[in-house]
Amino acid sequence: MSDGLPDSLIPYDEIVQEALRAVVGRVLGSVAEAGGLPGEHHFYITFKTQAPGVDIPKRLIERFPDEMTIVMQNRYWDLTVDDERFSVGLSFNQVPSKLVIPYSAITGFHDPAVNFELRFQAQEDADGMPEIPDAAENDGPLAQPVEDGSNVVSVDFKRKK
Repeated sequence: MSDGLPDSLIPYDEIVQEALRAVVGRVLGSVAEAGGLPGEHHFYITFKTQAPGVDIPKRLIERFPDEMTIVMQNRYWDLTVDDERFSVGLSFNQVPSKLVIPYSAITGFHDPAVNFELRFQAQEDADGMPEIPDAAENDGPLAQPVEDGSNVVSVDFKRKK
């Protein structure tokens, strides 16, 4: 007999990751609808540059072959958001660029103004194959616990159409 828990036939980890990525989409959608970031809010968004659906200039892929972090704060434009991805205009070394980033490529989202952060497991590696995690990778919590409990996130699983 095994003392461990049985393997789940329901992909709970994937479902939770997808729901948390939808939080990023909802936040970005609110910013797009409002026409800008409220108050002191600003975002650091980290994503896999080689993930399927990512469309960024070749010079950025050459500079960041695996992962890249963008900052949305003062100078961005043309933020558009849908259910699968977002696109935004940003300047890199004074060269304007349009980036299209699927939520599935995002590995981190941080709003330092309120110390809110989400971390995600990479869904696929560069060749499009699902990443096989080490056994110990799933043993830890998905998010760092907040000591004062002030950043509790409620996830609504209903999708707004």
